[in-house]
Amino acid sequence: MLQQGRGIAVTLKQSLEKWIVRATRSMQLRGKIVLFYGLIVFIPTVLLAVGAGLLTFHSVRDNYLLTIKEAVRQTAQSIDFRKQSYDLLATRTATDGELVSRLSRDYTDMLEQLETVNYVDRSLPLTAKYLPGIEDFRIYHTNDSLVQDGGMLWKPEDRMPAGIRENDWYEQTLASPDILSWSNARNDPRKLIVSCKIMDRYARIYGVIYLLLDYNDVFAELFNHPFSGAGDLYIVDKNEHIIASSESSEIGNRLSSSSLESYWAHQNQVSAPINGKVLIVQKLSDGWSVAALVHIDQMEEQTKRIYYTVGIGIAFFLLISIFLVMTVLKNVVRRIRKLGHRMTDISQGVFDVTVKNRDRDELGELEVLFNSMSSRLGRLVEENTQANLMEREQSFKALQAQINPHFIYNSLSLIRWRAMDLQDEMQLRTIDALTTFYRLALNNRVNATRIRDEVEHLKAYLEIQELRYPGRVGVRWEIEDDTLELYTIKLLLQPIVENCYLHGGITSRPDAIIRIAIRREEETVHFSVSDNGKGMKPDVLERVRAGSYEGTNNGFGMNNIRERLLLYFGPEGRLDVDSVWNEGTTVSIRIPVCEERPELRRGEGI
Repeated sequence: MLQQGRGIAVTLKQSLEKWIVRATRSMQLRGKIVLFYGLIVFIPTVLLAVGAGLLTFHSVRDNYLLTIKEAVRQTAQSIDFRKQSYDLLATRTATDGELVSRLSRDYTDMLEQLETVNYVDRSLPLTAKYLPGIEDFRIYHTNDSLVQDGGMLWKPEDRMPAGIRENDWYEQTLASPDILSWSNARNDPRKLIVSCKIMDRYARIYGVIYLLLDYNDVFAELFNHPFSGAGDLYIVDKNEHIIASSESSEIGNRLSSSSLESYWAHQNQVSAPINGKVLIVQKLSDGWSVAALVHIDQMEEQTKRIYYTVGIGIAFFLLISIFLVMTVLKNVVRRIRKLGHRMTDISQGVFDVTVKNRDRDELGELEVLFNSMSSRLGRLVEENTQANLMEREQSFKALQAQINPHFIYNSLSLIRWRAMDLQDEMQLRTIDALTTFYRLALNNRVNATRIRDEVEHLKAYLEIQELRYPGRVGVRWEIEDDTLELYTIKLLLQPIVENCYLHGGITSRPDAIIRIAIRREEETVHFSVSDNGKGMKPDVLERVRAGSYEGTNNGFGMNNIRERLLLYFGPEGRLDVDSVWNEGTTVSIRIPVCEERPELRRGEGI
């Protein structure tokens, strides 16, 4: 049965193929491709675009409202967290046992009052430093035996710190059933007042905590241009006062006198917008509400624009696809002509030609045969390229060899014999140091050396500097012996020490000292050069660390070291600079432990 079914399927397939061939036999290749393109691509795309557009138009609104709800929920969480931070500060202060005890006692002498003032001023303000926007932090009390110091301790009088008399505010707070309350300042709605009663465990009241907050630091960030201008955001407390709003004119108003009142009874009814707007409300834990008045009509306008944009995009895509189909047809002719032109070039003796082969059709087979004939030419071009690279490398080596080390050594040897004849010990020390110094510096055949040789080269350089500045600079060596036989790149430390003399001003500092340390830390060798010179200013240090030396007097040697570390060790080779102006500079270098001579890294983008 299965074989019979397969046979029927094959027969139908062959019949369909024959019918298609007969129906399109009289058509040109261009017409055939355009017909199949219309049946397979153009018509299905138009139908799918219309259907998808209708579905998109109906679903975007639901998705938009879901997004708004999630944004309101996250905003409510952020507001609740911020509010609880200030509530916690006021509550902890108001329930501080020591504070309650001191406010409730009767004072008989000034010393006891002074102790209470010191306790309040020393202990309580510290907790307020961790919260932004606190402009004033006061503790109001009515203990006749305790003074008010004008700092933290106050007594309610006729002053008006927030547009309301202290006595009136104090009485209102005591009469309120709420232990903790928020309100807007009378004289400036963009100032927030947090009040909290100071009570003992028996609900006896001894005072009120007063916090004056800057609205901009507490809530303004969350209310700056919410929903990209497609809505407004509000905070409404449990007494239906607007504590905060993206509409600054609404801050401090009652809900009944605000533009939000007509929507409040229809909150969260997203299916029935009023005047093209929907009110979404998220309740907080203590009776506050976060309300978002979303302009749904603006969203629908945006949806229409998106719909039109998608339609234009699909039309553009169809035009582009038609253009691409026509381009494919032209490409077939172009490939045939290009292949004929390349064959003509070969017949005329021009052999450095190839044809790119991307397709596996009949033309592709011809292109493969053509490329196989010209492959020899490609190898000749590659050999020529390698020869050019070798020539450039030899030119570089010739440039390195411009300084003839033998000439310098012979010259130094002649000067040394003259110094020996004159018995000039100073010249002999100088010449010996120079000989040791240049033995490594002028050896262009190797770019890596043992740490022992690098240290010897550095000591020769320091010997030369000691002869120039006798007794001015001390050198402290802290080198672990097990590091001396490891390998490093040459001229690693000498440029850094040279910067101590040239740019660090080490020779003009009293008690000048250079500390050179080399130690092994597991699989890493750590080099450190420190001095107590004049150091670097912060802006210069930042440019040196960033590898930008414009406007600085040093750094080019450091940049050379960084480049060579990258060439030989990749990201494992690091150079760090730390400096304090008028105190000194420390340069640290880390390389991997190398028991064998390191080689240049290739193939890593270097």
